[in-house]
Amino acid sequence: MDDKTYAILCENLTKTFGEGETAVHALRGINFRAQLGKLTLLVGPSGCGKTTLLSVITGLLDATAGHLNILNQDPAKASASQRLLFRRDNIGFVFQSYNLLPALTAAENAAIPLLAAGTPWEVALAKSEQVLTTLGLKKRLLARPAELSGGEQQRVAIARAIVHEPRLIVCDEPTSALDAQTGHSVMELLSKTVLSPERAIIVVTHDERIFPFAHTIAHMNDGVITRTDYAN
Repeated sequence: MDDKTYAILCENLTKTFGEGETAVHALRGINFRAQLGKLTLLVGPSGCGKTTLLSVITGLLDATAGHLNILNQDPAKASASQRLLFRRDNIGFVFQSYNLLPALTAAENAAIPLLAAGTPWEVALAKSEQVLTTLGLKKRLLARPAELSGGEQQRVAIARAIVHEPRLIVCDEPTSALDAQTGHSVMELLSKTVLSPERAIIVVTHDERIFPFAHTIAHMNDGVITRTDYAN
């Protein structure tokens, strides 16, 4: 398969913290792929290296060795400022704790990536309202986080992640704090509304209830990918 069909290619990726006898080998030769147009789950026990791998993929950490290609770009060849701009323009994050600003409305929270990129306020807010409406929150645009349910807050977090039309969406335990029905609704939203042929979604999770939504499930343990399952 053409490498251009992949959002992420990791080859023998390692990450070591510290040196000598006290060194911690968080990643021990990761081989991992996430295809465009697919939803990929990254699963494994706590402490197995999932967060470290996600941090390397998204450019928050540098790999110690190995090769990483993200959206046909090699971050090792880019400067710190270039990596920052690339992450701003191409990656959307959905955090486990939502990370919404309590003083802002749903529409204002979702508009933050556009505002950070210098989009005029009126334009950013209009785009934010459009995305939130697509996600079923037309009547909640002016609500603040404390006035929203957990599922509604998660939808605002998803809107914030996609409002600037990134090609890679990274979700950290998006359903762990939600009941089964709401979690199912969020995953349907990601798989049917957010996912597109030119976009990849990676979800780090312990929640086996959402496994049926995945096209690919990469199992991780002790710093390596131990097996990869593919949907029929």
